[in-house]
Amino acid sequence: MHNRLPLWGGLIAAACSTNAFAQDPASPDATDARAASAGQIEEIVVTAQRREERLQDVPMALSAFSSDQIESRGLENLSDLNAIAPGLQISQTPSNTTISQISIRGVTQINPAIYWDPAVGVYVDGVYIGKSQGSIFNVVDLERIEVLRGPQGTLYGRNTLAGAINLVTRAPSGSFSGSASLEVGNYNAVVQRVSVDLPQIGNARISLAARSERRDGWVDTDRLSSRQDLNNRQNDGLRLAVDYDLSDSLLAEYRFDQSNVDQSNNFTQLYRIDIPFLQPFASTERQEQASVNAPSFEQARILGHSLTLTQDFNNGYQLKSITGYRKLEWNDSLDLDGSPLDVVVTQRFTDYDQLSQDLQFLGSFDTWNFVAGLYYFGDDGATDNPQSFFALDPMNAAYFDSRYATKTDAWSVYGQVDVRPLDPLTLTAGLRYTHEEKQLERAFGLRQNPLDPFFYIIPEGTSAEDTFSATTPMFSATWRFSDDVNVYARYAEGFKSGGFNGEFSQPPSGDPVEDIPALIALNIAETQTPFKPEQSQTFELGIKTQLADGRAQINAAVFHNKIDDLQTSIFLGSGAAATVIRNAGKATIQGLELETAFVLFPGTTLRANMALLDPEYDEYIDGGVDVADNRAFVHAPDYSYNVALDSELLRRSWGTLRAIVDYAYTDDFYTYTYQLDGSNPGAQVADNSQVKGHGLLNLRLAIVDAPLGSLGVGELALWARNALDEDEATNFIDFGPGFGNLTIANFVEPRTFGISGVIRW
Repeated sequence: MHNRLPLWGGLIAAACSTNAFAQDPASPDATDARAASAGQIEEIVVTAQRREERLQDVPMALSAFSSDQIESRGLENLSDLNAIAPGLQISQTPSNTTISQISIRGVTQINPAIYWDPAVGVYVDGVYIGKSQGSIFNVVDLERIEVLRGPQGTLYGRNTLAGAINLVTRAPSGSFSGSASLEVGNYNAVVQRVSVDLPQIGNARISLAARSERRDGWVDTDRLSSRQDLNNRQNDGLRLAVDYDLSDSLLAEYRFDQSNVDQSNNFTQLYRIDIPFLQPFASTERQEQASVNAPSFEQARILGHSLTLTQDFNNGYQLKSITGYRKLEWNDSLDLDGSPLDVVVTQRFTDYDQLSQDLQFLGSFDTWNFVAGLYYFGDDGATDNPQSFFALDPMNAAYFDSRYATKTDAWSVYGQVDVRPLDPLTLTAGLRYTHEEKQLERAFGLRQNPLDPFFYIIPEGTSAEDTFSATTPMFSATWRFSDDVNVYARYAEGFKSGGFNGEFSQPPSGDPVEDIPALIALNIAETQTPFKPEQSQTFELGIKTQLADGRAQINAAVFHNKIDDLQTSIFLGSGAAATVIRNAGKATIQGLELETAFVLFPGTTLRANMALLDPEYDEYIDGGVDVADNRAFVHAPDYSYNVALDSELLRRSWGTLRAIVDYAYTDDFYTYTYQLDGSNPGAQVADNSQVKGHGLLNLRLAIVDAPLGSLGVGELALWARNALDEDEATNFIDFGPGFGNLTIANFVEPRTFGISGVIRW
């Protein structure tokens, strides 16, 4: 059994026993609930344009969630955000829980390897998270989430052609306060959290927070399996925040976060197979019993440091420096056939470091606002990816030594200015120039007998490098009809860097007369040939309204997005699960987004959003042929929506009874750019790895703000996630006809439920 009471758990008891509590221990930033009680929608201040503004004043499609919504809806990491903003679709990669596939408006990147850059930029306290590996981690003391939809190539730069997600943590208060919570649920789940703000010490304000989660897996295994269960959870997180006033006008903000994950991977359930001896282990229904023989684990150790220095000047100008360093150690081992037989085993061992520096100069005068900046980003990572196939059959076994390393040096200069030539009109223009240098090192060898040396068709030391650059402008015009109604038009461009393929491999065919030197030359050439940057151009029209004396908000946007040099990672399902990367062509994506909030009556708020999406390829070149009409658009559901009802059912001296009903639905979507009509019998068909439309219902019933005398206030909640026990497959790997149509799937987690208690002081 796991240790379910970490050592720091003693801090919870100590915190709860002290009598030195603050006088007003309300829920942290419970302004949303209080605003609803007063009959108005909460006003959220965001920093999407690098300065503080009201959400309703920002001329772009933007969703924001306050700490009250984050807590009440259980939003702790990226995977919790699926569909909570219009057009936002988030999946965990097949077999993993700590790698994200994020799509905004149908633009995404599905390959999790570190030589790929994501299409959506994720930022924690202003620091860019460079890769999708390790991007799903619990953010302790999360205060605000901002989802920026559409290209953000001016202020955010690289790899934000689909949009950006800002995760903002809480600043220390400088007064002694905090919270401690305990959550227990089915599958022996135990989650402990503690957050403490220390009294101000001189010019320093300090907060400490920790989180621990333990849960048994919901997939049980037999006694001969390599693990006792699958899909368990075992992770811990720490956070330190220090704000220090170096002078009356100079503030230093240091943030440290650490996450440790050591658990089994998601069960790679065998979904479809044409190989007879594996068919008894295949099922298209979610299975909660399994038998696996290969090592199955997922491990991540993440360290993050950031230092923000802000100098305010008397004339209203501000100079800001954001320095970030993050380190990732990430490992996994997957039994990719989901059976007790030695068929497919893959492992990845990744070390990755990144350093970023953002220098900003902001200010305003008269009717002008501006921001100018210099940005640097550098990273260095390597992955060891050993694989074995059909080890149970010595005559057909294949063992692969696959390794790749990547390095980036990128810098950019950017600026944005807005001006009000007329009182109701604001014009905004921005421009960014980005220059990147990319490097790749690659080695690939194979053998049939594990005792033989590897034969390398991509020799050790094979390397490539190239430079990529882009200029990304932005223009917008906003007309304020009143304080409550804004209409805007926006044009923006985005840029996702080019690079090199670290996973191509074409092994020998077995033909005794095959030209092996030519084969080696082919593998080297494919590895050293760069793929070009992907670029997008978006036209967007939007309206933001606040109605009925602040009791209602209705925001809407329509957009037309053109993508050029579309980067496509085509999974071949041959050799060492190889991929080929191409700039396949062009695409057009159009859509409508609607986001609303209504205070139905004091204490009850209904929030709803909806997105309609119409994606199509204008050109998709495969083997020199345009097959745009016969390729699937991935992670682009035709529609999705979210409805959340938050209601105060009863308010008494002993507390407030609060209920939350939260339902998110995502329509069918494809997971690979495979053929649609099946006309090529030697290639995968998109329908075989399509995620079916499904919805998730989360429920919560809580007594909040219950007075506990000298202890502070308390909260007691009953909750259920996936309350309807939805059981659809959520992601796939389809190896194709060359591998017996072996297809594995991950499924929605079964219904989970439990009780949680919180004390705040």
